[in-house]
Amino acid sequence: MTRKVKTSGAFIIAAILLASCSSKPPVSLVTPVTKPAHPASPSQNQEPVRGVWLATVSRLDWPPVASVNPNNASTRVSQQQQALKNKLDNLKSLGINTVFFQIKPDGTALWQSKILPWSDVMTGKIGEDPGYDPLQFMLDEAHKRGIKVHAWLNPYRVSTNTKPSTVAELNNTLSDQPPSVFVLHRDWIRISGDRYVLDPGIPEVRDWITSVVAEVVSRYDVDGVQFDDYFYTESPGSRINDNPTFQKYGQGFDSKADWRRHNTQQLIEQVSRTIKQLKPGVEFGVSPAGVWRNRSFDPAGSDTRGAAAYDESFADTRKWVQQGLLDYIAPQLYWPFARDAARYDVLAKWWADVVKPTNTRLYIGVALYKVGEPSRKEPDWTVNGGVPELKKQLDLNESLPQISGTILFRENNLNQPQTREAVSYLKNRWGS
Repeated sequence: MTRKVKTSGAFIIAAILLASCSSKPPVSLVTPVTKPAHPASPSQNQEPVRGVWLATVSRLDWPPVASVNPNNASTRVSQQQQALKNKLDNLKSLGINTVFFQIKPDGTALWQSKILPWSDVMTGKIGEDPGYDPLQFMLDEAHKRGIKVHAWLNPYRVSTNTKPSTVAELNNTLSDQPPSVFVLHRDWIRISGDRYVLDPGIPEVRDWITSVVAEVVSRYDVDGVQFDDYFYTESPGSRINDNPTFQKYGQGFDSKADWRRHNTQQLIEQVSRTIKQLKPGVEFGVSPAGVWRNRSFDPAGSDTRGAAAYDESFADTRKWVQQGLLDYIAPQLYWPFARDAARYDVLAKWWADVVKPTNTRLYIGVALYKVGEPSRKEPDWTVNGGVPELKKQLDLNESLPQISGTILFRENNLNQPQTREAVSYLKNRWGS
């Protein structure tokens, strides 16, 4: 597999950005909605996705915390690479065919980037060369085993906290090549949800994120690109201060909420078009919060009472499907059948109806992390090791022709004592 293209990466990115900004996008950019209302069945397109998210933020799934030893680089590299190979061997034995690998957990990279500094998750220090390219290593090892890799990026997060030590570390990248966006474009940085984030309302920020995606797609043999649900990610006590941005760019919008949704829409359109111009075969997907809107707010919404992507993250995820901007959507349906406020079956069927008249594939995100965990509101996760609940969810996914796969959140939960029975069940159901 070729890692780099012959053409200059900077030239490609500049050309793509010009194309992205020069004209109003067509109604449909990926899968025309004017086609007959027959969803593409997995058997025609591909086998059903049996996927897992592999998180690197805070080293949740990988690399092993114990491997981050700056005193012995060669031991660190071999430990990290061996741990990843062991994980992939295990995933293959379970019948997993797709890994959603987090390559941009914040404002840093798990690939050799000319735009972002190296992530500290490998070495403990932002900007320090880990001695190998984790994304390329993952691609080589996964593809060897017949497993596809989707590059999972968090678009706007710059850091996971705002501690003085984090600020100092980000500032220390000023002399690095490349330095952090935190020091290069301080005017783009806001605080939201007690993290440093990029302001989604600034057009140059969306261009910058698009250039990051373009770099990955043009240089690496990834099977897909996925954004998670972190678009506008506020918390009640830590709202993003985008009033100055709204005053500058928000003319003509009835409300700040409409303007924010427009900003998220612009990013998705730009990234979608860029990927298709660079490599049409690379899939683009989003994994949003499971509820688009509640029916109490919108008659088109689901019969639920949960936090809604449209109103909380300012992401009109249903519209992206209808416009054909995505190859797939993977809503996080992290509730059991018995959770009245957001029933699994109600939401799965709602999403199946949304994708039905389109060619956007639907993969369902399932809450493996809840299996075996005692919960007063969701006791079903502990009944018989969570197997009956998991079975009901997988059965429903396989019974609806519009659902093209399941993704488990997240990889390290496959290795926990409380999920042992569920993992054994998965292996019997999916494994070879």
